[in-house]
Amino acid sequence: MPKPLYVRLSTQADALDRFEAAWHLASGRTPPPAPLALLSFADLPLLMKNLSPARWELIRQLKAVGPTSIFALAKHLERDYKNVHTDVSRLLELKLLDKAQDGRVGVPWQAVRAELRL
Repeated sequence: MPKPLYVRLSTQADALDRFEAAWHLASGRTPPPAPLALLSFADLPLLMKNLSPARWELIRQLKAVGPTSIFALAKHLERDYKNVHTDVSRLLELKLLDKAQDGRVGVPWQAVRAELRL
């Protein structure tokens, strides 16, 4: 079963702390635990810019229909191809989607879990 993707707000200092902890754990004698699939954003506006309601709906619909071409996805969503292509490209960069060798895109996650600390 694919792992969930964790999305959270995290400062650069938090990321460095996680790296340092992983480095120390890796240099010890105990094997490190399996890494979490983690996507961090500096603040909520940046998260919302990258994971807009339209992009979230794209992910949700793509998960429901399964891997498909961008053209077929745009048609399914009843959205302009260029806009869907732009959204898919960004979601691929963020690793929220994956792309098969045949060009079809899909959602590799069973769930996306968000943590928004105050």
